[in-house]
Amino acid sequence: MAEKKTAGQQTAAILMLQGTASDVGKSVVTAALCRIFKQDGYRPAPFKSQNMALNSYVTADGKEIGRAQGVQAEASGIEATTDMNPILIKPVRDMHSQIVVHGVPYAHMSAADYRNRFLPEARQTVMEALDRLRSQYDIVVMEGAGSPAEINLKQRDIVNMNLAGWADAPVLLVADIDRGGVFASLVGTIELLEPHEVKRVKGFIINKFRGDLSLLQPGLDWLEERTGIPVLGVLPYIPDIRIEAEDSVVLDKLPKSRVQGKELDIAVIRYPRISNFTDVDTLAEEPDVSVRFITEPGQLGVPDAIILPGTKDTIGDLEVLKTQGIHEDIRLAMKKGCSQLVGICGGYQMLGKQLLDPDAVEAGQPQEAEGLGWLPLMTTFLKEKQTVRVSGSLAQANPLPLAGRTEAIPVSGYEIHMGVTERMEGQEGLLPLFSVSRGDNAPFEEGSATADGRVWGTYLHGVFDNDRLRRSWLDGIRLSKGLSPLGQTFDARDMKEREFDRVADLVRAHVDMKRVYSIMGLT
Repeated sequence: MAEKKTAGQQTAAILMLQGTASDVGKSVVTAALCRIFKQDGYRPAPFKSQNMALNSYVTADGKEIGRAQGVQAEASGIEATTDMNPILIKPVRDMHSQIVVHGVPYAHMSAADYRNRFLPEARQTVMEALDRLRSQYDIVVMEGAGSPAEINLKQRDIVNMNLAGWADAPVLLVADIDRGGVFASLVGTIELLEPHEVKRVKGFIINKFRGDLSLLQPGLDWLEERTGIPVLGVLPYIPDIRIEAEDSVVLDKLPKSRVQGKELDIAVIRYPRISNFTDVDTLAEEPDVSVRFITEPGQLGVPDAIILPGTKDTIGDLEVLKTQGIHEDIRLAMKKGCSQLVGICGGYQMLGKQLLDPDAVEAGQPQEAEGLGWLPLMTTFLKEKQTVRVSGSLAQANPLPLAGRTEAIPVSGYEIHMGVTERMEGQEGLLPLFSVSRGDNAPFEEGSATADGRVWGTYLHGVFDNDRLRRSWLDGIRLSKGLSPLGQTFDARDMKEREFDRVADLVRAHVDMKRVYSIMGLT
């Protein structure tokens, strides 16, 4: 075990993980290292200066950051703060994004405006956040974005090698061998870096390896001889990793058809700007559930439940569903006996009758659209974003067809939305889902459902992370099919903690941690 810093050392040790491309596993390796450092008696913290993601996380003080840094903070055993991800980019459409600075929407910008107007001023924001973390923790594990060898982006880079230089951080370069060309990607990246940048790269980590390591060893020897940089570890491919993903590219690898042997079939509509898709992760972990993502008309069939997840562009994605005809597939599935139609956040807004955007919050001009019409609701988009954690229980009048004892089932989650959804005047028949509070504020009714409970929507992300609610809901569907209920099968929070430990154990077993500590100056 490495020696801890002395009390006189005021600035945290630092380590940076960069990748040869996106989705090579940087976020998971960062989380694993954070857990290892925690296990070894240090107080680690994650950091990513600039993150582009639609899967976000709400901090305890109601601010929005990239989900990866929230998860990495959990792996570190600490509360996430906006210092861990001071700049978040949330793509909308037409090459525009919402820029979130320290958890609060700052502006909508085109890619060109962001690069030319915002980035030159961003260094101070980034470095002040990093300095605060380094004054509070023992080790800061920084994560880069994409590749440091993007020649067209390097001049105004604030997330890869420029940041490593500002922070004087040693860099480990992560590559994905599963996609092929790992030696070309590593050597090519090094060749495209400036000499002073190459000096910062202290080791390679090869990720997602399947096979006999002895057969790979000649290539590793050649790589070290060619570059002069050591291979610190070769991590095995983990097919069933349960650490929440951030980039929706991972959805390309998930099933689009029903998994055989599973008794319940849940279909999730995947639209172009899907966000917080991890809301269904715990459903996919249930032993009797097959979760599949629908991208095209004709794929839906008649599942047991259909989920419309969150989106960063509700009206735009709604129009995609209509243009493709998926909205008619949903209507047909419900007519043929689909048990439940569920909307979460943007999906909840879609279930209503009308959507209004008078201030052009979502697009470049004011717009309005007809919803799918399943619930008599109207949503108006506002300039101020709601980001908050909430907790409470089922509403007394909750009509969901749940199984087992449902009295006072606890519910917690988080809200991230810029719309206010209200019942349309003169429309009756809706019942509330939950009674929740935002902090110490008075409880209020949240969510809406039809009287038979077949169609319902909520703004609560993480709703299925509530173990009793999730299992009662699934068992209600089972009963409607003549199947016996299973009762609680696992604890979601405990599963997450065990997964952090499992992945940390794998990294510890396959990476030379003694050299990693030495690279950080902790020997």
